[in-house]
Amino acid sequence: MGIISLLWGIVALLWMLLAFIPMLGWGNWFMIPFAVVGAIIAAIGIAITSAPHRSRAKTGLILNVVAILIGGLRLLLGGGLF
Repeated sequence: MGIISLLWGIVALLWMLLAFIPMLGWGNWFMIPFAVVGAIIAAIGIAITSAPHRSRAKTGLILNVVAILIGGLRLLLGGGLF
């Protein structure tokens, strides 16, 4: 689960960077739910993995949360939420 969440977070961050390109900001509407699923997978990975092996799942959780926050901020500043 840790590797999956880590890869999911990397894809979400790459998608978020792509959504920074003008006229592609609508990609945040699809990236945010994608990153939420990745964060859920990471949380499950943290819960079922023993303590010394949680680093990949924690990193995946951090990457997905960063993608959610920056994507939401981008939507907020770009006028996509209101």
